[in-house]
Amino acid sequence: MTDAHASTLSAAAHAARALDRRDARTLLLSALGGALEFYDFVVFVFFALPLSHLFFPKDTAPWLAQLQVYGIFAAGYLARPLGGIVMAHYGDTLGRKKMFTLSVFLMALPTLGIGLLPVYAQIGMLAPLLLLLLRVVQGIAVGGEVPGAWVFVAEHVPPRRVGFACASLTSGLTVGILIGSLVAAAINGRLAPAEVLAWGWRLPFLVGGVFGFLAVWLRRWLSETPVFEAMHARRELSAGLPLKRVFERHLPAVLLSMLATWMLTAAIVVLILMTPSLAQSVFHLEPARAFLGSNVASFALALGCLGYGWLADRIGYPRALLLGATALLLCGYALYADLQAGGAHFVVLYALAGFGVGVVGVVPVLMVEAFPPAVRFSGLSFSYNVAYAAFGGLTPPLIGGMVKRLGPLAPAHYVALTAVIGIGVAAWLLVRQPGRDGATGRVRSRA
Repeated sequence: MTDAHASTLSAAAHAARALDRRDARTLLLSALGGALEFYDFVVFVFFALPLSHLFFPKDTAPWLAQLQVYGIFAAGYLARPLGGIVMAHYGDTLGRKKMFTLSVFLMALPTLGIGLLPVYAQIGMLAPLLLLLLRVVQGIAVGGEVPGAWVFVAEHVPPRRVGFACASLTSGLTVGILIGSLVAAAINGRLAPAEVLAWGWRLPFLVGGVFGFLAVWLRRWLSETPVFEAMHARRELSAGLPLKRVFERHLPAVLLSMLATWMLTAAIVVLILMTPSLAQSVFHLEPARAFLGSNVASFALALGCLGYGWLADRIGYPRALLLGATALLLCGYALYADLQAGGAHFVVLYALAGFGVGVVGVVPVLMVEAFPPAVRFSGLSFSYNVAYAAFGGLTPPLIGGMVKRLGPLAPAHYVALTAVIGIGVAAWLLVRQPGRDGATGRVRSRA
């Protein structure tokens, strides 16, 4: 029996089997590493205020210092496409596991470095430049981590469990946001402002760096995906540039993936990240209640991702996307209508909205299924990272302008617009692509 024949039989057996203990370990380690890596990426924003004091001259206007820090934070998002494209290329040609391990290492190193950085008073303008450099490396790392993690878990589990696999990874990423919020609240609650400025701001970065290296060690126990091993044995790996092949053969898949990512960015950025601040500045909600709602919503989001992933495996990801996008539209309006009326049910409705945002757990399933294995990493990474960098970067200033022109319900209008786009993507999949494998909605596409 040839290696290629044996690999084909192995792949067939992989497709037919049930979810087992090895799959559970893969999903757990992947989600844990994703949570730690995303914590490292977002914790920066929770300490923007002390960073603005420490990394720029003392005579800098507070608003300008904060703007500069947020600019450094945004640089991480702008670097994501670069990291995603480069790491995806090697993920499609050298292996998923190597890039999956490299991405978490590239995140742990600069996070630890930020915690050890000297400040402006010690080394002058070199301090913010080094901070910017480390933030760019973080962006490169997360640009490879998120798409790579989705591909990695999807190719490890049986085909009819891809929805739950991708959703569990997405849930882990959202847990990273929650951990960052809780760590920031704990440090600011236990330390005096002077202590935070003196040394307390370093703690979340040092802890994140140490746990990041722990995640690197844990990922050593993961194995290469059966799908990639089968392609390697049959010599079906993409020759040349995988991204070039994506542009030549799979542009409709790129467009669908970018549209779905637009909905994902609106749901996360507006409803999860921006709403606590908008609740205070626009609707005059007290800070403690706003952040209580934020933590509850983040927890509900983690559960929602798992729920929608389970649903995608049961009824197919197009139908799950259709139901989820509709629910997202309704939840966004319910939350902001309540805020406009005084916010009497804010925490409960924010939890409901957080669960509704869990539809983002279906988006990676769509992208994994949109591209054939030989170019899957490159196609998914390009579509997701470019769309996230564009829409994620434009959303905050856009929402600010919309609130001034359209009133306090503008954030809900924007989320509703992207939800309608998500409904359209789901409807197109249901109507135009009838050749799916049963309830999973797996599209049979050519390599």
